Amino acid sequence: MSTLPVIPFARGDLLEMPAAYRELRAEEGVARVRTRTGDEVWLVSGYEDARRLFTDPRLGRSHPEPDRAARLSASALLGGPQGEPGTEKADHDRMRRLFAPSFSARRMKALAGHVGTLVDERLDHLAGLTPPADLHAELSFPLPVLVICQLLGVPYEDREYFSGVSERMGDLVDQERSQAARDEMAAYTAGLIERKRREPAEDVLSDLAGELDDDGAIAQLAGGLLFAGHETTVNRIDYGVLLLLTHPDQLDLLKADPGLAPGAVEEILRVAAPSLHGVPRYAQEDIEVGGVTIRKGEAVALMPGAANRDERVYPDPDRFDIRRPVTDPHLAFGYGPRFCIGASLARVELVAVFSRLFQRLPGLRLAVPLADLPRNENRVTEGIAALPVTW
Repeated sequence: MSTLPVIPFARGDLLEMPAAYRELRAEEGVARVRTRTGDEVWLVSGYEDARRLFTDPRLGRSHPEPDRAARLSASALLGGPQGEPGTEKADHDRMRRLFAPSFSARRMKALAGHVGTLVDERLDHLAGLTPPADLHAELSFPLPVLVICQLLGVPYEDREYFSGVSERMGDLVDQERSQAARDEMAAYTAGLIERKRREPAEDVLSDLAGELDDDGAIAQLAGGLLFAGHETTVNRIDYGVLLLLTHPDQLDLLKADPGLAPGAVEEILRVAAPSLHGVPRYAQEDIEVGGVTIRKGEAVALMPGAANRDERVYPDPDRFDIRRPVTDPHLAFGYGPRFCIGASLARVELVAVFSRLFQRLPGLRLAVPLADLPRNENRVTEGIAALPVTW
């Protein structure tokens, strides 16, 4: 076995991006690496290379021989190939048409006032507790769960159940466990869609109830939306709080002017990288990029977290600056045709949180050292399990 670097590279501090990504980018650009499954893939950690490949139609999620394809991990969600090469684009376009209207920027803007009310309610609850308290359990987790439940039409009282399924879905090391959980989540959302056919409401699953779903693709995608719609935003709230608390000069700016919240959110999205898993793609034909040739069938690991700290695009990229001029858009939500459909929703939630949290609790601070925060390990979304704070 060749002595290739093994990704993801280890990090000590929760908030850092391992220097090995920058060093490899400087030395090789697009680099051959090995994943923890033992497979060889192409690592893309440069901003321009990643942005170009996000939009390249010759890269896809499918592989003609999925059982032989290189994998990033054992995750059934993001570990390896998905879909069929012959129908991948048509399937993606269909799903996009079905879901995009529910997550339009206009619809999300209309939702902003309601989300702000939910944030106020959670902060009132938090302020009524005797510190220390777990911000993760009291705000970061329940808020996105409540929002995605209301939007999709999922019973909020099921949150412990589907959160447990989500945890198993994100397993990085046990592929059978991850796939079984993905199937369970799809069966759960299929049951909800069937119920919406009898009892429709004003929600996304009711909108989907009239669609034919012979192969279960809609239910599976709805399950994926339920997973992504809370797991990723939970992490961004946690990491945003940590970034602000560990950069008191930036926190002081936000406290003095909560109108800086939208810029703070974009910088949080750029800098925070709860997961170093990467986004898998497979070459449908040979591709020349960054001075190398990616051969048909080979795997590519796009690394948005590392690309968002490319010093050739962002001056002093490791500096957290909520007033950073917006030049090139960060890649936290991807780029191009597969740009995250829930990006507008995530932004609405994050702006609602960070325009209010430190106004309501200006003395908020960590109750334990950063290094002592419990991490979620061997999960595709990683993040932290608890965020003890006091005020």
